[in-house]
Amino acid sequence: MADSPLPSASAWAIADRNVGTFRFWFVGQRWEWSDEVARMHGYEPGTVVPTTELLLSHKHPDDRQHVQDLLDHALHLGGSFSSRHRFIDTAGRLHTVIVIGDRMLDDKGAVVGTEGYYIDLTDTFAQTRRQALSESLPELFEARAAIEQAKGALMLVYCIDAEAAFELLMWRSQHTNTKLRSLAAQIVAELGTIDPQRDDLRRQFDHLLLTAHTRAE
Repeated sequence: MADSPLPSASAWAIADRNVGTFRFWFVGQRWEWSDEVARMHGYEPGTVVPTTELLLSHKHPDDRQHVQDLLDHALHLGGSFSSRHRFIDTAGRLHTVIVIGDRMLDDKGAVVGTEGYYIDLTDTFAQTRRQALSESLPELFEARAAIEQAKGALMLVYCIDAEAAFELLMWRSQHTNTKLRSLAAQIVAELGTIDPQRDDLRRQFDHLLLTAHTRAE
């Protein structure tokens, strides 16, 4: 398969430096990072060649084996994975990220690797959570059913835990300036538009997650 540019990070958030893309080819275990992912790790774009060893060296010691297991799973079972974990950049700063990877196919439909997104929640999650819990607690209780259902959908599609699913919802809420309950309700309302029989289930859900705010009340 001929190399092509990495998918734009703007697919996840317009002008958001906290979102970047990656590709990982199984043969040769070759990586590509977008400029955003390189900068997350503390490197100027083009100054480092990402490798599995480099990637693992940045992971928090308590999360390193978890990430290694995910890579082994992707290599042996088809390329899709999702994870919430921590890494340490070149300046020693700790980052909390959600990484969402899907199968990468060649022109004949064979799985040749995985590609996806890094979403850095380090700067956004703590503030958003404090605001949501301190200023909108009654609204959150009222909207709990929709939020729980939206979380459940995120957990199922991206194979992440409940905390990571909540963080992802919060991140979309903040970066789209949409109330959490409205965003969750819109996602739940539109789940029926997704066809689970299609091969691109995750991409369908990506589109829903990234555009639901434009239709939320």
